[in-house]
Formats: sequence, structure tokens, C-alpha cells
Amino acid sequence: MTDTTRFQGYGVLVTGAGRGIGAAISRRLAEEGARVLVTDADPPEAEKTAADLRELGLTAEALGCDVGDQGAVERAVAHAVDTFGALDVLVNCAAHCTPDVPLFEDEPDDEWARDLDITLTGTFRCCRAALPHLAASGRGAIVSIGSVNGAQDFGNHAYSAAKAGLVSLTRTLAGHAARRGVRVNLVVPGTVRTSAWEGRDDDLDALSGLYPLGRVGEPEDIAAAVAFLASRDASWITGTTLTVDGGVTAVATGFPSGSFRAGGRGAVRQAPPVPGPNRPRTYASC
Repeated sequence: MTDTTRFQGYGVLVTGAGRGIGAAISRRLAEEGARVLVTDADPPEAEKTAADLRELGLTAEALGCDVGDQGAVERAVAHAVDTFGALDVLVNCAAHCTPDVPLFEDEPDDEWARDLDITLTGTFRCCRAALPHLAASGRGAIVSIGSVNGAQDFGNHAYSAAKAGLVSLTRTLAGHAARRGVRVNLVVPGTVRTSAWEGRDDDLDALSGLYPLGRVGEPEDIAAAVAFLASRDASWITGTTLTVDGGVTAVATGFPSGSFRAGGRGAVRQAPPVPGPNRPRTYASC
């Protein structure tokens, strides 16, 4: 049962929240009493998510924000503080995922850089801009969204490297932020049923067989984990990575060779893509 008061009075900023995991996180926190600023690189998608929340009687605002743009990040943080009076929680969900190329040596510099700039450096930008306000709130928390790609071999070189970087960023920032009263944690999802998988139920069914719990995740599974880590229920937890993956990384070190691999550009697709959206999208919402 959802606690409708756990985040009562909190000001929350969620990036990459136009759909998928980010939208589910926005809804969960708003249902628990938070006032949520929904941001996305696609402003109409951010507005749709916020409008859906308002129709439910929840408090939500929308703002376009490309986390690759420091100015846009600073404006989003300022908007949250001005609108809600404080910023208590930052959720970093914005990500970019480029498909693998058939040969690693063919990976273009610009695509590698784009994945890292949005997924890793974008998270850094948001944390840097938000930290003083989170410290001032007295109950500040940062929760970022990683991926099992950052821990094991599921393909997508640049995206995986960026997600792995979030593990280190979470740990190093946690130590610094703790001295300022801010907690920093990471949620690591496995395959989650989002719009990136639309029309591909057969692929998801096939992937489900690799998960010990017998299914892929739903956005709400990730939202529940984020809500816990952002709340006072986790007041003695910081620098932690919480894996929410149906047990797949407990029993596997990656998908078997030749199966469930991303085809990449120009390659023959042998099986459905790996966890995470395996197609270009400015904000994959992980």
C-alpha cells in the first residue's frame, strides 16, 4: 500500500521523466505527497506526464530540460526551488543509449561521447547544480538510475561504460554529500517493460526466461525502490547500489554468447536486445 504522506511537502525534480521509468517514479513520489517537477529533453512528453498526474489530483509541474546543457540544468533546479520553495530530492533518470556497432573499432567518437555526456556527465551536472539546495533542505537525497549493463556484459559499450561510471560517482559523491546531510544512492534495473519494447511482447517473453523470478520488470518496480531510497525510511543508507533485476545478475554474467545480443547497425539480429533500450533515443529513461 502506498503511503500518501511519506513525501508530504517535499520538492522533487526528476529528469528523463517523459515516459517509462522516469514517469513511473514521478507518479509514485507524487502519490506519496511530493510536489514533482517532471523534466525531459522532449517538453511535450514532460508536460503529458505532469498533466496525467494533475488529472489524478497530484501536484506536478513540467519543464523541458536537456541534461547535456548546463544552463538548462541550472534553470530546472532554480525552477524547482522557486516553485516548491525547496528541493529535497533529485532523481537522475535521463540517459542516452546508442546501439552497438558490429565491430568495436567502428564505434564513432561522437556516439560514444553522446552516451557518456547524457548518461554520466548529465547526472554529474544535475548533482552539482542541485547539491547546495539539497543540503539546505535538511533532508536531501539523490537517487540515480543505473543499469545491469554497468555491471555485466549485456552489450552497448558506451551506454554500459556510462552506467558503470554512475556506480563510482554515487560512491564518491556520497562521502562528500554526507558531510552536508545529503544521501546519494543508485538503483540498478534489469530489463524493464517500457515503450522501447512496444510491440515486442514475444521478445520480452523470451527474456523473461533468463530471470529467476520469471518475468521482466515493470516501471513501478523501479519506482518503488527509488521511493524507498529517497525517503526517511532509508535515512542511514548512502553510497549504496540497489539492484532491482529479478535476480538475473545473481545467476548470470551476461547473456549467453550468440543469444540475446544486440544486432547493432548492419548486423543480423539473432535475438532480442539486451536490458535497457537498444535504440537511439535522447532520453531513454533507462
